[in-house]
Amino acid sequence: MDHRRRRVVVGTATAAAAATLGLPQSGARAEHKEEADTGVDIHIELHAVQEHLALRPGAPTRVWRYRGKVLRGDASTLEASDATYLGPIIRVRRGQRVRIDLINELPEPTIVHWHGLHVPDTMDGHPRHAIAPGQRYVYQFTVLNRAGSYWFHPHPHGRTGAQVYFGLAGLFLVSDDEEAALGLPSGRYDIPLVVQDRSFDGDNQFVYLGSSLLDSSPTDNLDQPPMMGGAMMGGGMMGRGMMRDGMGSMMGRMMGVLGDDILVNGRPSASLSVERRPYRLRVLNGSNTRTYKLAWHDGSPLIVIGTDGGLLAAPVRRDYVMLAPAERLDLWVDFARWAAGSQLSLQSLAFNGGMNMGGMMMGRAALPDGAPFRVLALRVEDGSQGAQEIAPPARLSEVPSPNPSVAVNFDRPKIFELTMGMMAWGINGQSFEMLDARPYETVRLGTHELWEFRNDATSGMIGMAMPHSMHVHGVQFRVIDRSVSSRFAGYRNTVDAGFVDDGWKDTVLVMPGERVRILVHFADYPGLFLYHCHMLEHEDGGMMRNYRVMV
Repeated sequence: MDHRRRRVVVGTATAAAAATLGLPQSGARAEHKEEADTGVDIHIELHAVQEHLALRPGAPTRVWRYRGKVLRGDASTLEASDATYLGPIIRVRRGQRVRIDLINELPEPTIVHWHGLHVPDTMDGHPRHAIAPGQRYVYQFTVLNRAGSYWFHPHPHGRTGAQVYFGLAGLFLVSDDEEAALGLPSGRYDIPLVVQDRSFDGDNQFVYLGSSLLDSSPTDNLDQPPMMGGAMMGGGMMGRGMMRDGMGSMMGRMMGVLGDDILVNGRPSASLSVERRPYRLRVLNGSNTRTYKLAWHDGSPLIVIGTDGGLLAAPVRRDYVMLAPAERLDLWVDFARWAAGSQLSLQSLAFNGGMNMGGMMMGRAALPDGAPFRVLALRVEDGSQGAQEIAPPARLSEVPSPNPSVAVNFDRPKIFELTMGMMAWGINGQSFEMLDARPYETVRLGTHELWEFRNDATSGMIGMAMPHSMHVHGVQFRVIDRSVSSRFAGYRNTVDAGFVDDGWKDTVLVMPGERVRILVHFADYPGLFLYHCHMLEHEDGGMMRNYRVMV
């Protein structure tokens, strides 16, 4: 079946189901767009649309964004704002049955990936399921994940970077009874912070690889297969787009796109007023390529209570924390530490980002990866003088220590080399092919495996030393250990104290010269899933592969 030509696709998922196939939905049902599905707890209609938004003084910025409405269930499930292109925020509880209808009102194919969620392969947003303009894709699944800060974004092959950059992303926040019993800060004291970088042109338009949404160029080369080494579908660095945009575009596609301006929740020069009391800050790195080294301006420790897959067993204190693209952090901050009227800032400190100079190569004044800058300005407004600083709960969640001995390949981890050759990114020398999974990319349902990502930076046309942010779809994994070759110790030494590998993860930063071992459990769902670098130009350029879960 040609998934790109389907009008409507529907599938279901429950805790007991192994997986389901996407099936065509009747045209009659598709015409009743506001008919709620009574077989689920939550039914949402999510539109991918084009809009204009005032982000800076002057002309409005043309963006792509999601618009949603609740057809069944609590209206508070969706939280949207006209002040940002991001969102809506979707809030659900563990165990709820959810249906989400994606309607594509963009001028090109798209599909949504539910990043970090444990769902069947047909519900995961694989690019083979991308829908054409005017089509609808129906997601239906039970929320099996523990409480945590997950998110959603587009995932069409070769266009993920552009679609995210132009605005398509939102948070998917899960709560459960274990988290609720802790009494963590909630309501207006539970604040999501989506950190991104963008470049604007003189007309206030986002500029991506030399083009904006006001140009005819963002979609004019979709029918052109990328001309790269390896498989024809394995990249996007060359072809008409590169020839049109020149050397800057080529380097952006190859190295990754870095922006001039730092945005928080879709706003440049962001600021936040806070009271002298505890807050929960949910931080998502929603940037295409940039990694952040987060720290308070005065050296106060960051208190981490959660990562990608939810709460940690206990709080972790760090002087700074590394946050790669797609990673999340939940921070506990009691602003009673600072006096009323204090001006604070959350910063990104300097570190050695390797040869990731994509923004500079584009001929713009972009901050190179690893440059220091301010992320967010804060002002302590509450004048109360009696507030005492409150520590987070000493125990947060039941998170067993990982046990590598349960892996079926305990003594022979699967090796995944992060490679470049013939102008194409790859994994083990292979670029992305839509349905291909090699024998070493096949796993058995119900088993655990040890995987090792190797970023030895010894291959490629110039032996580029670059970090990679590795994401595995459909699972939450545990980081077992890291090692680095002496040749690249200088990169690791500038970030080493900032890793928070505790708890459940779905994305992990692999620095130049580093080897990172993870323990993965392939539970519940057979099918075809993705693993890839979440530096989106690397992903679009071929550093993405399938793995297949077999019964």
